[in-house]
Amino acid sequence: MEATAPGKQGPQPAEIAYEAIAPVYDDFTSNSDYELWLGRLLPRLERHGLSGRRLLDVGCGTGKSFLPMLKRGWEVTACDISASMVELARRKAGKGARLSVADMRELPAFGEFDLVWSLDDAVNYLLSVEELELALVGMRRNLAPDGLLMFDVNTLHSYRTFFAGSEVREGAGGRQLVWRGRASENAQPGAISEASFEVLASDGTPEIEPELHRQRHFPEAEVRRAVKRAGLKCLDAFGHHFEVALEQPIDELRHSKAVFIAQLDRATQTGR
Repeated sequence: MEATAPGKQGPQPAEIAYEAIAPVYDDFTSNSDYELWLGRLLPRLERHGLSGRRLLDVGCGTGKSFLPMLKRGWEVTACDISASMVELARRKAGKGARLSVADMRELPAFGEFDLVWSLDDAVNYLLSVEELELALVGMRRNLAPDGLLMFDVNTLHSYRTFFAGSEVREGAGGRQLVWRGRASENAQPGAISEASFEVLASDGTPEIEPELHRQRHFPEAEVRRAVKRAGLKCLDAFGHHFEVALEQPIDELRHSKAVFIAQLDRATQTGR
């Protein structure tokens, strides 16, 4: 039986956080090399039979994740919970992508896609296993019969380091982009961790007030069970540290992210 979608009660925490961060998101993530990252991930998908050129990007942010796919000639549909992030993505993509505002827990049926993905820890903003299953069911419904799903989650290493520390980066115009982790350096499996993000103008006055980022850690075994309950079959799982080589098995204390590849489990598709 599929989980029931939660009723919305005003803006969601992830929506509030990314509405605030949208104007400086690209500044804060300027070191992320999506071309390098996708150059490592796509061959892995090809090993599992990736074919076609229709992509659904769930939690697309400002479009940094799908722009390399447009350059490769893919047909892109993308969505994010933050309207401001979607608008920035639309400015970059122009008419090259179909963009929508959507909550991944209540994902519309956009079509049938050869590849559905949710990258760069978007899934970790889901705060329960039930919400994870809802998102995975929605992604499953958007898969073509032979399509592939890929998503990543942060590991304990990420919560014990980045979410437990503070970092200040310089943005455009002399701004300071300030991340303050509130997590424990001994964060446990399944824990919910928090951090705040704020922006200070060049004179030190607040430009964006601190907004809370709240994420849940999903252990590998928990993810695999959710994948199965969502009517999917896990084909592959591996870890990596930033954009370096993909490795198996997943090491929660060394890798920064765990990546999963799945496809429709035809044995459980009677309710699809």
